[in-house]
Amino acid sequence: MTRYIFIAGGVMSGIGKGISTASIGAILISCGYRVSCVKIDPYLNVDAGTMNPVEHGEVFVTDDGLECDQDVGNYERFLDQNLYRANYMTSGQVYQTVINRERSLGYDGKCVETVPHIPEEIIARLDRVAERTKADFVLIEIGGTVGEYQNLIFFEAARMMHLSLPSRVLFVLVSYLPIPAMLGEMKTKPTQHAVRQLNASGIQPDIIIARSAVPLDLPRKRKIAVFCNIRVEDVISAPDIKSIYEVPVNFEKEEISARIFEKFGIPTRKADLARWARLGRKVASLKKTVRIGIIGKYFATGRFTLSDSYISVIEAIKHAAWDIGAKPDIQWLDAERYEANTPNVRELGKLDGIIVPGGFGGRGIEGKMRAIRYARENDIPFFGLCYGMQLATIEFARTVAGLKRACTTEVDPQTPHPVIATMEEQEKNIAMGKFGGSMRLGAHPCQLRKGTLSYRAYAENTITERHRHRYEFNNHFREELERAGLVIAGANPERNLVEIVELKKHPFFVGTQFHPELKSRPFRPHPLFLAFLRACLAESRRASRKRAESKRR
Repeated sequence: MTRYIFIAGGVMSGIGKGISTASIGAILISCGYRVSCVKIDPYLNVDAGTMNPVEHGEVFVTDDGLECDQDVGNYERFLDQNLYRANYMTSGQVYQTVINRERSLGYDGKCVETVPHIPEEIIARLDRVAERTKADFVLIEIGGTVGEYQNLIFFEAARMMHLSLPSRVLFVLVSYLPIPAMLGEMKTKPTQHAVRQLNASGIQPDIIIARSAVPLDLPRKRKIAVFCNIRVEDVISAPDIKSIYEVPVNFEKEEISARIFEKFGIPTRKADLARWARLGRKVASLKKTVRIGIIGKYFATGRFTLSDSYISVIEAIKHAAWDIGAKPDIQWLDAERYEANTPNVRELGKLDGIIVPGGFGGRGIEGKMRAIRYARENDIPFFGLCYGMQLATIEFARTVAGLKRACTTEVDPQTPHPVIATMEEQEKNIAMGKFGGSMRLGAHPCQLRKGTLSYRAYAENTITERHRHRYEFNNHFREELERAGLVIAGANPERNLVEIVELKKHPFFVGTQFHPELKSRPFRPHPLFLAFLRACLAESRRASRKRAESKRR
């Protein structure tokens, strides 16, 4: 008797459908139910792996190697469970499956049409999630905004499900209520239009989550209720907040779980959100600050700075910082600035720690390596993730090991010192133009070297972490780099691939070929991020003591 809740967005994108979906899931779990979430992207891309991170946001990777939307990461963090391929679908996936079935006579010679065959495939995929997870509730977030042509077929699938299972399908609309500065009044009209557009798809929302800068007052709730054909108590106020982890508590203050249980005709259960409330109080009370610089290139779009390209990194920093009793001050640093003007790199001396996250291509890498060298030579805690680890290896090879032209073959295929290179199967993929879903993806084991910082952080011999990369540490240079002082702290036991590099006699200098940020959770921070933030906090205290001593002099 799985029940399905569809979550759609109105007025504009970026208003928090993913967080709303994840928060409802967390509330239902706190009531003792089994919950799974599905993200639907209306793109024709088969997966998120080939999407531009500036346009689409971070590519999240599951244990089973699916490249998917960043909202799947939010689901994992809020639900505290791993999700898999079945929990994500795109228009490309669905259409590809239907076409392949038609080509193999799977439809017995019928004329295959957009309706009903595409919606039927969507529904079949949702049913498989319910069967595999044994979930009491499956929450389905439909990407995009109501009224867009691209997602109409998914609304049609939702309508068909509701027609066949009226008592087991619910619709939630997350809509935005603007407050124009020149008017000073919250306006409900855009939400009214969004509901009309949803009605045109044959769907009536059961609950409206009203996003705005401030809480909704009763007159606005009544207006939405009258014009959108729902009850006043079914309008859930969702004002802007400082931390996304406050959302479950705020939703439950509006009694959203009671609304859901009533509409499904099931007994009400009390939500136990005590740990979410404690987390919110702790975050609000933090006084100590750690300054973390993220040096990247995927956050500038025109005159605006977006952080969605690195959302899992940001959340992992927060989880670890909060756990050790500090609030992070995250600063965005453009790697290309350090290429254009080398002295700019000195500004890194004001930070308590530096992260170089994942990425691709040659743009900005020399600037990143200047930043890495500055951190290495000035004892600033450094954490390199995927490409950050590779660039740290190249910088060390050039500056310490004397391999002046060391590089990655991704950037310089003719380098005489390819310390980062492709494996044979990846060379074939590149030669054949097979770029989609062909990287080293998903969870792989890593054997840790005893006595290293990473071993102490994990307190385990073997760990499993998620990967997303095509280039690897070149073992032909391994002995030479180790003799120069590079520590191989972890390696894949199946293929002897280098997974972690470190430096001794440094507060924290670690690079990982995998993406540890993908497995961090608000109540279970990642061990490497914890170790990094502890080092950053120690650096912050040392800097404070130095400033105090300087004043006394």
